[in-house]
Amino acid sequence: MTDYGILSLADHVTNPLDGRRASQATRLQRVVDTAVEAEEAGFYSFGVGEHHFSGYILSAPELVLAAASSRTSRIRLGTSVTLLANTDPVRQAEQLATLDVLSKGRAEMTFARGVSEHTAHAFGIADFDELRPRFEEYLRLVLRLFTEDEVTWEGDYRAPLDSIRLEPRPIQQPYPGVWIGGGLSNTSSDLAAALGLPLFLPSLFRWPEDYLDIVDRYRLRLAEAGHLSAIRIGFPSYLHVATTSQEARRRWRPHLEHYRDFALTIRSAFGRDTDFDTLLQGPAICGSPAEVVDRIGVINETLGLDRHLFLLDAGAVPQEVLAEEMDLLATEVLPKLS
Repeated sequence: MTDYGILSLADHVTNPLDGRRASQATRLQRVVDTAVEAEEAGFYSFGVGEHHFSGYILSAPELVLAAASSRTSRIRLGTSVTLLANTDPVRQAEQLATLDVLSKGRAEMTFARGVSEHTAHAFGIADFDELRPRFEEYLRLVLRLFTEDEVTWEGDYRAPLDSIRLEPRPIQQPYPGVWIGGGLSNTSSDLAAALGLPLFLPSLFRWPEDYLDIVDRYRLRLAEAGHLSAIRIGFPSYLHVATTSQEARRRWRPHLEHYRDFALTIRSAFGRDTDFDTLLQGPAICGSPAEVVDRIGVINETLGLDRHLFLLDAGAVPQEVLAEEMDLLATEVLPKLS
């Protein structure tokens, strides 16, 4: 059974139709509003992604999710990525536990190592090659802080701990939802399998099929480790829905192309064509409600998804259009998804 959610990365770009750009305050408040609307529409989860020093302005996802938790009561709230290697793992565990308490047991996090050398250097990591072992060390420490009453620990990348107890204690036991973000290599997926944690694939302009080898390996490694019940795969899709296919394509094209041009200044396209029509065959879903339902089903089956998130607001899609989309998703898409 696949569960569905809404994802925002808070790209702060101009509207390609009029050249205007919302203020940063308006953009971030709108992300919180979207969490409320996603709950009202019947979505299972709402996620945000962490970025630094770029045109994305969501650098403190826990604060945004805490704001969302005060205005919602049912929807699960999590990060689509938390750059664990760039922060202190004890502090990160405290923030996740606090979010879990404030949200009454609805908190989740997707931990990833990060891929930006510039960001790593800005957070004091001089040797970028340290990022991967640092991430694994920190992740294992976070899990210990959640599962042990007191932790005495010594590692390579931070000061030792002597009888440290995590406070507050989270509501969810043994710990809030923890996913591993990865899919560009086997390393993160192998770590997820070794720890019996779910795997969330990245929101890049890559086709679902591009991840099949890594997903198959993840499932195999989980089975070998005896963690069959832990197998969970998540994936994000760019999505736009309108009453007709023609209207959806006409309305979304300038926004998706604008976002694509912005995003590709930060990350490469991995050898795939990224023109509008080609993207609709892979990582982007666009059309009438019936077409959207069909495409979601195909992607779910391709990857064997347990969670599918939809990124609606990339490229400065106007608020009135997002409201129409949310209504169509609530009334004509979600009820028809199995």
